[in-house]
Amino acid sequence: MAASSYTLGKTLLRIENVSLEYDGRPILKNVNAEVKDIIVPGKVTGQVVGFLGPSGCGKTSLFRIIAGLDKPTSGRVTLNGDTRPVTAGEVGVVAQSYPLFEHRTILSNLLLAARQKEKDAKTAHEKVMAYLKEFEIADKFNLYPAQLSGGQRQRCAIIQQILCSDHFLLMDEPFSGLDLLMLEKTCELIAKVACMDELNTIIVVTHDVTAACSVADHIWLMGRDTDAEGNKIPGSRIVKEYNLIDRDLCWHPGILTKPAFMDFVREVKEDFRRL
Repeated sequence: MAASSYTLGKTLLRIENVSLEYDGRPILKNVNAEVKDIIVPGKVTGQVVGFLGPSGCGKTSLFRIIAGLDKPTSGRVTLNGDTRPVTAGEVGVVAQSYPLFEHRTILSNLLLAARQKEKDAKTAHEKVMAYLKEFEIADKFNLYPAQLSGGQRQRCAIIQQILCSDHFLLMDEPFSGLDLLMLEKTCELIAKVACMDELNTIIVVTHDVTAACSVADHIWLMGRDTDAEGNKIPGSRIVKEYNLIDRDLCWHPGILTKPAFMDFVREVKEDFRRL
């Protein structure tokens, strides 16, 4: 997909001058970023942002603010051009442990999520079964979470959050502990979820630079600035953004083996090491 064949539409998510302090200590400082609707003629293209940064730089704090779970000291996160700050429940959160109610079947777990949006029980049931079929686990609907593989639990957790949230998903370390085959399947799953709807937006928080670059259309790199002596200044922000579409590194089968992609991953890793 050539870079010239896309345009940017409305802003779907905006992080605006977000700062956070704990006991007077800056954690985040003037964080700014936005996700725009990527429009490709004749194609449904959701948005995937890879969110990278060293441990302890404040990724989790910003993650929780984007999810509406915590409030910043100043600034705001807004959705779809609204001026109202995001609230809990508007952005789905797929935690690393894929939490589901262990005493309920998969169908029961997902119906709980669906009924938050759909008041009609029949419509909710049809919606759940349609997603289970789409994600190729319809035959597991009557099983309990403990009877599923890790990959199947991940799919159920994603469906759960899609059902009760509006187009926005935050994924916490979805590649952690996966073998090569499962990592590839997870990347395919993220791309599939994003492109189910033009407005779907997924932010993937991870330490896996290669996996993030292989699935994302944009990368955010979080870190701290340095002073003239090279000392780290308290308070992190998004210090660099990468547009993979303009580099022609998006939406290509087999991109992992392309020399340009491998060069890009090395570039991001070098920037990461300097943080």
